[in-house]
Amino acid sequence: GHGDELVVCDCNFPAASTSAKTTSGKLVLLAGADCPQAVDAICSVLPLDYFVDDPAYHMSPSEGIELPPSGQKVHATVQSALSKHTDIQMKPLERFAFYERANKSFAVVQTMERRPYGCFILKKGV
Repeated sequence: GHGDELVVCDCNFPAASTSAKTTSGKLVLLAGADCPQAVDAICSVLPLDYFVDDPAYHMSPSEGIELPPSGQKVHATVQSALSKHTDIQMKPLERFAFYERANKSFAVVQTMERRPYGCFILKKGV
């Protein structure tokens, strides 16, 4: 529904245990898709919420830890996929804050993304 949050995550994210805590308890596995492909497909049918300041997040490292180049690349390619459908820019969300927010989401979509920090939260709009 409107305002629900959807987690799109990499293959290393604790998707099973996180999805069990979500509103729906649902885990959707996209075996063959990476995060940019998943976000592109999802955003082709799911509008993001323009009524909130930050409807899209990417997981970022904790303070003092640098985002590896491959993590930077997955963030950039997911932003490009997102930009096909909206002008919204993703915001960083620290790793442990991301886990907490993910537990309160509607559902989790796990991809086979291998790059680190390839985890995203999208808030559904109208």
